[in-house]
Amino acid sequence: MDKKHLESALQAAQMYYYQNLPMKKIAHELKVSHSTVSRLLSWARNQGLIEIRINDIRGRADSLEESIKLHYKIKNVQIVPVPEIAGERTWQERVAKVAANYLNQCIESGMILGVAWGGTINLVAANLTPKSLVGVQVVQLNGGEIVSNPSANHPGGLITQFAKNYEAKAHLFPVPTFFDYPETKQALWRERSIQQILELHRQADILLYTIGSSRGHLMSAAYRGNYLQESDFQEMEEHGIVGDIANIMIRQDGSYEGIPLNERACGPTLELFRKVGKSICVVSGYNKLAGLKAAIAGGYVTDLILDEPTAHKLATSIADAS
Repeated sequence: MDKKHLESALQAAQMYYYQNLPMKKIAHELKVSHSTVSRLLSWARNQGLIEIRINDIRGRADSLEESIKLHYKIKNVQIVPVPEIAGERTWQERVAKVAANYLNQCIESGMILGVAWGGTINLVAANLTPKSLVGVQVVQLNGGEIVSNPSANHPGGLITQFAKNYEAKAHLFPVPTFFDYPETKQALWRERSIQQILELHRQADILLYTIGSSRGHLMSAAYRGNYLQESDFQEMEEHGIVGDIANIMIRQDGSYEGIPLNERACGPTLELFRKVGKSICVVSGYNKLAGLKAAIAGGYVTDLILDEPTAHKLATSIADAS
């Protein structure tokens, strides 16, 4: 990074955001063109030098966010405005952008970030802006295929992408999404290298995840791949599975104990999501609604980022229960 360019960008940003000077005035003082100031500000935002926070001062007592927050006892709720007609893929993209910005506000030096891979979280990673931190560790929460040259769409590539963004150390979880036999998982879980990863899970300060769903055209990756057989889907139906968190299947009430598939699933115990300081659930789409309700019922959500159309559906269920 060119030191002179960095200093100019920081100076322009401070004059524009702190001193409220117009670009024309900044250009005059820096002895550059108006377009150069614009480029400096854009570059500063892209490099994570600028973080924009909007404090909504409207009456929030009756707002959608406040209603969901109070009813479900969630610490923080962010509803992402998006027209219903835009379609679920657009909802997902906008939610991911907000989640990426929110994560940058939350994460600090010395923290451990646990990340559960999935399509929505891939989009969060793609929208991150670099933030220079010290002593951060990023650990993979759920198992997934490991390839020799992982892209961001593979679990290993995704974790590496988060780590690179925060100048952090990446810890991969080199195990399958689901084992064929519970005994294999039990044996591997005794290995020292796996125990080290599980210990990082327990020490995490932030857990970032989405809700997995086997329904809808935005079906989660764990269900689209060759991870599960027809008998597994039958078992899910028999046990009333409505979604998953980091490969761990959950029922409508948020419980996960006694589900045979979880004995073969390579994900963390969901007790971690109840105990961690910040458990950020990023959700978009009607097909995730049943799983989201279950996650909330189980106490696995401290921070929720959700698209507006799905939030309205969630709020409707509050009214129906009243």
